[in-house]
Amino acid sequence: MEKPPSSRVLTAVGAAVAAVLGLLVSVSGLTAGSAEAVASGIHVSNGRLYEANGNEFVMRGVNHAHAWYPSRTASIADIAAKGANTVRLVLSNGDRWTRTTTSEVSSLIGQCKANKLICVLEVHDTTGYGEDGAATTLDRAAQFWIDNKSALAGQENYVVVNLGNEPFGNTGYAAWTDATKAAIGRLRTAGINQALMADAPNWGQDWSGTMRDNAASVLAADPAHNTVFSVHMYGVYDTAAEVQAYLNFFVNNHLPIVVGEFGNLHSDGNPDEDAIMATAKSLRVGYLGWSWSGNGSGVEYLDLVNGFDRNAPTSWGNRLFYGSDGISSTSKTATVFGATGSPGTSPSPSATTAPNGYPYCASSSSDPDGDGWGWENSRSCVVRGSAADTPSPSATTAPNGYPYCAGGSSDTDGDGWGWENSRSCVVRGSAADH
Repeated sequence: MEKPPSSRVLTAVGAAVAAVLGLLVSVSGLTAGSAEAVASGIHVSNGRLYEANGNEFVMRGVNHAHAWYPSRTASIADIAAKGANTVRLVLSNGDRWTRTTTSEVSSLIGQCKANKLICVLEVHDTTGYGEDGAATTLDRAAQFWIDNKSALAGQENYVVVNLGNEPFGNTGYAAWTDATKAAIGRLRTAGINQALMADAPNWGQDWSGTMRDNAASVLAADPAHNTVFSVHMYGVYDTAAEVQAYLNFFVNNHLPIVVGEFGNLHSDGNPDEDAIMATAKSLRVGYLGWSWSGNGSGVEYLDLVNGFDRNAPTSWGNRLFYGSDGISSTSKTATVFGATGSPGTSPSPSATTAPNGYPYCASSSSDPDGDGWGWENSRSCVVRGSAADTPSPSATTAPNGYPYCAGGSSDTDGDGWGWENSRSCVVRGSAADH
């Protein structure tokens, strides 16, 4: 629901009422996890997002308007310095703003990798199609990705392709399902193997439940079964009940979901950012705040920093980065960059190696004494889910993804959580060491 320096005024009349209706409608047909294929790179499995090595990855990051501010590429490093593990970059296919070139796409991916950020790339020209006459179609956005296939090839570990931003407004949004399936099909036929991200209609807020009710069929239509869904939470989501109902529906139905945009204020209502962040943390759902800097047309309050200066955070920036359930305390760098797993996550069901580095046993029968350790293929192995399925005593990171404290003195209240090196840490062997 963002605005470039000069853009459309968004409408969401009746949205809050409609968002409440139908949230208990069940998804019919194929269940999300019933036909998922093993994928390389970032991929979906059983409703969650994983890296190629099986580590569950939870996005924590921000949006940056590259298409409107193409000279502000230093913002990528600044965003990483704030602790984000993901950046969502606004690109253009040329239908509405200056086209992002293939060399730019390659350069942006390289900068994301250099700063250890997973890169979500999106075509913004689709915003509000059907209601905004300047917006373009998902089919046109799909052609942009096909045109830039050379920049995406081999980057499956680092890049998620967001088909198109908020691809329908509040008019004609019933076409979202078929248009999304068609765009996915075109990319797969062209040989684009990235995890794909599909934004919701209704300016991304899905107050009509269109994405919610059709997500399972869209996922099933992806030949790679590798699509994650993105809802943008602004004024429609002004209560904890609405936030929780929407996100819980996806999680309970094993449908992959992220909050691809959200803010702390908006012209269409006052989003409950506390509920969004807390619910995302408890459900292990990714979130990406809007946006780094440069907002205009009356939504300047959505800037996270003033004047693209990472040392000048706004109140919204301080909330997102340093507040409760914020980026600094919940973000974990992707393991493809040499980091450990995400806080509070679990290995992929397809992971072959336990957190302590030993392979998982093929069968628990190789563990006759029940201590979690077996013997297969002439070496020790770990029974999945057993007491041995934990990091080694020399590990520097707790099973929940946070670093171990150097000493117990930083845990002043005895709850197992300390504070060292400007971040939370876990006291080894405490109640928090899980």
